[in-house]
Amino acid sequence: MKMKMLCLTIRIKRNDEANGKRLHKLLIDFFMQNKIAGATVWSGVDGFGKRRRSTIKLEGITVNMPLIIEVVDLQSKIEPLLFEVKRMVGDNGLVTLQEVDVI
Repeated sequence: MKMKMLCLTIRIKRNDEANGKRLHKLLIDFFMQNKIAGATVWSGVDGFGKRRRSTIKLEGITVNMPLIIEVVDLQSKIEPLLFEVKRMVGDNGLVTLQEVDVI
């Protein structure tokens, strides 16, 4: 049985901060507080965007890699959060939304 849901995708960098905390941690806490069904933070190896390349290498260690946060839940639970998510992310990243079939 398929169910229509939304997938909210947020692309940021590991070192992005808001209010003195790492942005990805703030976002995960925000989604948990709002009882979202699930979210995953994916760590990328390399990437680029309007703020240039997402990696900085120091002695072979990648310091500021790209992160992707995927959130999946019902439209009625995600849509009310979009304004606050965009405010938190600001110009630090890209926020996309797409309808998905959950099986």
